[in-house]
Amino acid sequence: MKSFLSIRDCSFDQLNELLDLAHSLKKLYKSGKRDLCLSGKVLAMLFEKTSLRTRASFQVAMNDLGGFAMNMKPDDIGVIGQREPAKDMARVLSRYVNGIMARTFAHQTILELDRWSSVPVINALSDWSHPCQAMADVMTIQEHCGKLPGLKLAYIGDGNNVARSLAFACAKFGMTFICSSPANYELDAETLNTANAIRKGCACQNNDPVAAVKNANIIYTDTWVSMGQEQEKAQRVKDFQGFAVDEKLMAHAPKNVKVMHCLPAYRGFEISDGVAESANSIIFDEAENRLHFQRALLKYLMGK
Repeated sequence: MKSFLSIRDCSFDQLNELLDLAHSLKKLYKSGKRDLCLSGKVLAMLFEKTSLRTRASFQVAMNDLGGFAMNMKPDDIGVIGQREPAKDMARVLSRYVNGIMARTFAHQTILELDRWSSVPVINALSDWSHPCQAMADVMTIQEHCGKLPGLKLAYIGDGNNVARSLAFACAKFGMTFICSSPANYELDAETLNTANAIRKGCACQNNDPVAAVKNANIIYTDTWVSMGQEQEKAQRVKDFQGFAVDEKLMAHAPKNVKVMHCLPAYRGFEISDGVAESANSIIFDEAENRLHFQRALLKYLMGK
């Protein structure tokens, strides 16, 4: 594995090795010990979108491993592909740093950076995929539920980049995935077909959240209005009525169901404050595991 761009493109063995490494490094760092495998190495962090968890977790992870993370925003370098082509940025940075992490709008930007870079490229989020988030989610599910095969994950909300990455992750790890969305906001057929080609019958779509959460082990939701969709907010809030993960919906789910959200959460919209703060919620364990998974990912890609 040269780079980490999409869960779809990774083998089960690669993903499982990353998970095992993440659990191992989490245990190591919780014990107060350190692994300085990236001493003297530099990660360039390119941000087109604002971030809390992505920036903090990658920067802390690089520091934990003995390396240095260089934060680069549009104010510093311009928008990727506008001030200068992504292929030029990739080739210049490849001569300065040991890895490139990018949080972008267009997924094509990630692909271009990887095509022209001679160092590993990490997709820290694009409009098409959010693989680091989904792998941290799988790590969290594994901690709380034990074995992954046979679990059911019900995703309630917009069929977006997070839903897509979770569909691929569920297919790879033997889980069942159902995406419940309002009409016109469903996960695309290509993603569902790809997931089902990985493992037959593992992924489906419906428009009924009550049916989706029945017998679910995990209920997952995300914002209804992602970055770049702010002008659609009023219409989206209207269209997503009935798709909130709230006490009413939770009444139809198993008592011990786990609730997840990749954050930031807009309480009172896609999730109620009561559910977010309930005993079912593992949202902040999930957020913490962004650090532990990304620490493993950096070691895996850059520690050679």
